[in-house]
Formats: sequence, C-alpha cells, structure tokens
Amino acid sequence: MKKLNISDVIINFFLIIFSIIQVFPLYWLFTFALKDNNEIFGGNVAGLPKNWRWVNFKIAFVEANVFKYFINSVFVTAVTILGVLIVSATAAYALERMIWKARETFLKIILLGLMVPIHAALLPLFLVLSRMHILNSYWALIIPYIAFGLPMAVYLFTSFFASIPREMEEAAAIDGAGIYKIFFTIIFPLIKPALATVSIFTFISTWNELMFAVTFVNKAKYKTLTVGIMSMVGAYTTKWGEIGAGLAIATIPTIIIYLLLSKQVQDSLVAGAVKG
Repeated sequence: MKKLNISDVIINFFLIIFSIIQVFPLYWLFTFALKDNNEIFGGNVAGLPKNWRWVNFKIAFVEANVFKYFINSVFVTAVTILGVLIVSATAAYALERMIWKARETFLKIILLGLMVPIHAALLPLFLVLSRMHILNSYWALIIPYIAFGLPMAVYLFTSFFASIPREMEEAAAIDGAGIYKIFFTIIFPLIKPALATVSIFTFISTWNELMFAVTFVNKAKYKTLTVGIMSMVGAYTTKWGEIGAGLAIATIPTIIIYLLLSKQVQDSLVAGAVKG
C-alpha cells in the first residue's frame, strides 16, 4: 500500500478548496436563474430554489428577446474570430518568416495596440464609424473587435511561429511549393494549438464586451447579448430571476468553447514554455 504523503494531502486539500471557489459562482448563477424576486430577496440567495422556475428561461428567450440577442452575439463573435485568425496568422507569418525592411518596427507598432485602453478609443471610433455610416450595424462592432483583437493574436502567433523549424519550409520551397502552399499545407496544420488559444481569447473578449456594444448599436435588431440582458432591467421593477436566466444562457457557450478547446490551449502554452 502506498504510503500517505502529508504534502500531497495538503496540496490536494487546497486544490479542492480552490476548485469549489471557482465552481461556486456557476452554481449560484444557475440556482439564481430558477428563483423569483420573493425568494431572492427573502434570504434564499445561495440555496437551492424552493420552487424551480424553469419558466424564467422561457420568458428570457421569448418575451425578453434573448434568443435574437444570442444569435446576434454568435454572428458577431464568429465573424470576429474568423477575421482575427486570418489577419493575425498571415501577418505574424510575414513578420516572423519573411525578411523585409522595417518588419521589426512594424511588429512593435502592432504590439503598441496592447497599450491602448478601450476607453481612450471610444469617442474617436464613434466619430469614425458615424462618418462611415455604419453605426447601428453588425460592422460597427465587428471592425473594432477585430482591430483590438489583432495585437495579442499577432504576438501569440509570432511566438508560436518562432518555435517551428525552418527546415520544413525550406524543403517544401526546394520542391517548388509557393509561399501560400507552404503556409496552408505545412504551417497551418502545425499551429492548431495557437489557433485555439487565439480563438478562446477573442471569443471571451468579444462575447462579454459591453462598452462598444451599448455605444455603437441602439437598434434592437443588432443588439448583442450583453446589451440585451442589460435592457431587461426595468425602470420601476426588475425580475432578477429572468435576468439570471439570461446570464446563464450567455455563460453556457463560454463553458462549452473552453471544454472543447482547452486541450489545444494547454498544448500551445506547453510549446511556448518548451521554447523558452
């Protein structure tokens, strides 16, 4: 029988406590979504519902128009992720693999975007989008989201490309492969972990973004989920259980995306650590 190690017991104990702390907000959210105002303000905030109000989800989906906002968020987020992946991957490949003047300077200029706070760009972006006549449209959100997602994505991709041996590309070039064939047939399959990492970061920042969404879009037709849930707060009364149901609906895709791509993210982090 394996001897009990006190250090392992202590570590496992703290890991269990840490896991409970991380999971508890999800438990609280989903139980909160199944209560009404009387139960919430009656003191039963963290406990299980006495009356399981599954109707809260139906009301949020249908009457509060959460389903429409959900579809808008899915569309905006999907197009943003696709745009960030294509632009950042190709740009990072050009910056890391190709030799041309001022490429290091250009990379530094792109990375400066990491230092620009979203609040500082709010008014200039509003004026630019207004003059372009694309306010109250999907593009009013997609274009800024892609722009703000590029610096981090380019940084991650350049680091990942640096860990890939150049010999594979040189061998393909000797065989007559062009730059596009090398990228899409040799390099692209190797960067799947980095693609997953960038996808998750872009998804989280886009899916949960509120400031741009509430400033650049006023029409209900184009509102995303964060703005739609915020609009459920009433002027005189608010049904918090239904808002909780909307928040639960907004949280589920994030959990699913992470569960599907967490292995690739770990592989990407390990690859970067090995290179370092």
